[in-house]
Parts: sequence; C-alpha cells; structure tokens
Amino acid sequence: MKVLVAYATAAGSTVGVATRIAAVLRTHGHVVATYSVDEITDADGYDAYVVGSAVHDQAWLPSGAAFLARERRTLRGKPVWLFSVGLPDSLRGPLRRWAGLEEPVILAHLREDVVPVEHRLFSGVVRAEMLGKLGSLVFRAVGGRFGDFRDWQEIERWAADIADVLADIDAMTT
Repeated sequence: MKVLVAYATAAGSTVGVATRIAAVLRTHGHVVATYSVDEITDADGYDAYVVGSAVHDQAWLPSGAAFLARERRTLRGKPVWLFSVGLPDSLRGPLRRWAGLEEPVILAHLREDVVPVEHRLFSGVVRAEMLGKLGSLVFRAVGGRFGDFRDWQEIERWAADIADVLADIDAMTT
C-alpha cells in the first residue's frame, strides 16, 4: 500500500519517530513517503496515513493540527493512525501519572478532524536548552529528567502492527 507518514516537530524528536515508523513500514513491503506537514500541499493519492506531532501544553503543534483540519476530506474513509510525542517518561512520581493522562485530552482535539484507527503517545527527547534556563530549573525541581526517552522497540512494534493491518486491508481489496 502507498502510505504517507507526516509529522510536525519542534526540536527534531518527532521526525525521528516518523522516520523509524516509515522504515518499518517499508520493510513490510509498503511504499512510504515521509514529509513534514509544512511540506505537504496535497495529501491525496495515498492509501493510508500515519500522522504525528510533538505535544506542547497537552496539544499538537499548530502545524500538525492544521494539517488534519486542512486534509480532513482527504483522510475521511482512509485508515489513519496518529501519534504524539511528549514528556511522560521524562517525569517521575505523580507528574508521570499526570503526563500519562494527557493522551485523552490530546486525542479529543484531534478527533474533531479525523477518527483514527489508533493513537499512541510516545516519549521524546528533552534537553535543557529546549526549555531555557528558568524552564530547565523548574523542570528539574518538579522531578523532570533530561535525555532521549524514545522507546524504539515500542515504536517499531506499533509500526509493525500498522503494517500488518495494512497488509490485511490490501488482501481484502485485491
């Protein structure tokens, strides 16, 4: 199947997730195009879509949300998977549990434009320079940790699950 993997990224963490998803889909025999949502002028012509964004303040980046709104007619009736990249694994204690609760909040806004097959919230990369001096101090004070928290095995498993569903869809339509 022909799949578009589109992403909105703030500091590069999400593009890494999108690239890994695309690579797994390719190894399963799918034809995959990977683009930033800012580069896409027409999303028509694909059989399926995997779209993701970095999360800031419990919401997708404006460019990611705008892509879904702009392409809602194109996406309607097609299989669409959504992923978000946020902070859950960089936090500890009560804040980590709180961060895990943000997924329904994120998804509620996205469902205004698309009904996904599935949505996943992955952890990304958190670096001190991303938050500024004061933000970094506050982040550390509340138990935040800096580092790369992307779970590549989890991301690859999810992408393989998508590839399997696409293969099943392809088999039913041929």
